[in-house]
Amino acid sequence: MAIAGNRAFTTGRLACNASSSTAASHVKIATFNINGVNTRLPALLEWLRREQPDVACLQELKAPEEAFPAQAIAEVGYGAIWHGQKSWNGVAILARDAEPVEIGRGLPGDPDDVQSRYIEAAVGGIVVVCLYLPNGNPQPGPKFDYKLAWMDRLHQRAQHWFDSGQPVVMAGDYNVVPTDEDIYNPKSWRKDALLQPESRERYQRLLDQGWTDAVRHVFGEERVYTFWDYFRQHWERNAGLRIDHLLLNAELLPRLRAAGVDRWVRGQVKPSDHAPTWIELGPAKAAKKAGSKSAKKSAKKTAKKATKKAVKKVAKKATKKATPPSKRTRRAAG
Repeated sequence: MAIAGNRAFTTGRLACNASSSTAASHVKIATFNINGVNTRLPALLEWLRREQPDVACLQELKAPEEAFPAQAIAEVGYGAIWHGQKSWNGVAILARDAEPVEIGRGLPGDPDDVQSRYIEAAVGGIVVVCLYLPNGNPQPGPKFDYKLAWMDRLHQRAQHWFDSGQPVVMAGDYNVVPTDEDIYNPKSWRKDALLQPESRERYQRLLDQGWTDAVRHVFGEERVYTFWDYFRQHWERNAGLRIDHLLLNAELLPRLRAAGVDRWVRGQVKPSDHAPTWIELGPAKAAKKAGSKSAKKSAKKTAKKATKKAVKKVAKKATKKATPPSKRTRRAAG
């Protein structure tokens, strides 16, 4: 089946270090704003060795193409594709014991946009989109206008993938706090671009397309953070924000088994201000392809209902215990 960039969709095997075929079909996908891939390389390699995600989406590489540490990453068992830029931005997709098959780079819709914020690949039969959405500060101003225009272009690409019939995850640093429940104190950030109504409305439009916010789906109403500012002891006070998201389309949502945040990474020496955020997928089940528009609409409607039902179920069972100091994990309902 042809997809973007006139490349053939490839269901290449993504190997997991497990002997049984059932275990091998479980996939862990993570997103991590590394905040300088060479500066944080030791921390990145330690995390890859310890947590062994099958797919890792990296943002804010802050390195040109030729300076990406591909060899060091390969030595711990990961193939990689990357879209670099000197000093700023940059995204990459890593695959354990596999080579990601690049689909395209650069978000379509604006030929004048040269910022390295978007890359797509096929890994193990899943389309993986890695994105680093513009911050948008200060607002109002040209940077915020660029953020909103970028999100409008993302909606178009997201619709393409949602309608593709392929299992798709869009993972990355969205630089959007979806609701006031996703931040420790919304009042102190109310003027920030991450909380503006225009930013939140555009994020909600992605969910209205049918995409599911996987972490929120699993954790329900429980507070969970992925980013802690370097200043004013935000980490020590657990004064965090949730801005790193993994969105799943209707084909991938039924495979969602768990989600979590590797908080221990944020507590290391000279860390990124983000912690890796991940989901675990179960094995794919054989299913008939929808052969009509009505079938696709029905799938979207079913996915939305399942999401609301699961969120309510998880919220009722949510524990009131304190967050573990090193890791935040939750199994998916059902």
